[in-house]
Amino acid sequence: MRSFVLERQEGNLIIYNSPGVTGSGEAIGELGGAAGLLINHEHEAMYGPPEIDVDTYVHQLDRAAVESSLPVAGVFTGHQMIGRDLEVIPTPGHTAGTTSYLWDNGDRRFLFTGDFIWIDHGEWKAVVLEEHLRGDYLDSLALVRDLDFDVLVPWGTTEDGPSYGLVRTPGEIRDRIDAIIRRVHGGGSR
Repeated sequence: MRSFVLERQEGNLIIYNSPGVTGSGEAIGELGGAAGLLINHEHEAMYGPPEIDVDTYVHQLDRAAVESSLPVAGVFTGHQMIGRDLEVIPTPGHTAGTTSYLWDNGDRRFLFTGDFIWIDHGEWKAVVLEEHLRGDYLDSLALVRDLDFDVLVPWGTTEDGPSYGLVRTPGEIRDRIDAIIRRVHGGGSR
């Protein structure tokens, strides 16, 4: 599991909670600290609060599960912007409050999907955990299929592959997401 620091003029942000946040506290401080820790889904709370001064934000539907392990400073309830460069995109399915983040750093657009879409030996896959959320998962996949991004950045990947997925052609996003939709629609969990 990984965390990422987005260096932004409007204030740095950390995407995903992991043990690496505490371990990288000094380096994060040298970058000017972070204005917030953005949680993708409730399972990130299993690592507890990082040992740095940072406020945590999560979708309202995952708040209760997160608050049992880490303090929540604020919640998202829908699609919104953080500054001019970061979109908050609710993508329920992995959990009810799963939220993806689309960051435009001026050169590339990075889509942070947490465990909603992860990379397994180079292949983009779903992680369906709860049958009652399957319809939400399919709706969220259809939404993401139409987004414009250059790099997929999940929370976790298999150890033998890259920690991100580069989008090489205009149709690649649609092709990869359509493959996931077919598997999930057919009853698969990946």
